[in-house]
Amino acid sequence: MIGLDTNIIVRYLVRDDPIQTEKAVGLLERGLRGLTEHNPGFVSVVVIVETAWVIKRVYGFADSEVATAIESLLEANNVIVENEQAVFAAMRALKEGRGSLADSLIGNICSQVGCSHTLTFDRKALRLPGFTLLE
Repeated sequence: MIGLDTNIIVRYLVRDDPIQTEKAVGLLERGLRGLTEHNPGFVSVVVIVETAWVIKRVYGFADSEVATAIESLLEANNVIVENEQAVFAAMRALKEGRGSLADSLIGNICSQVGCSHTLTFDRKALRLPGFTLLE
């Protein structure tokens, strides 16, 4: 398995730098440098959150476009996404306008590890299941 940093994923999704884009596409689509189904790339949850932030804030992607971009990573045969189920659930919440990707991931991961709920001061996060306002 080969770890992939945020900048590789962003270049692949945004394709704004010809030289780096060619390398990222070669890696993810053509399996150059050994990235295959049997030797996949690993994308951590931190990379997912950073990628979503960068493509939304820096490149102006709408939430639905962010979700679609991240989903393309989930569908790739040569990429393993850490905590894939939580990431998938976060993409659905993002597409449905129920909260941010980061908040949704926090809630989903807390739920997966057995938390009864997740305390927050963020009133927007209350749109997501499992969040409770700390008053």
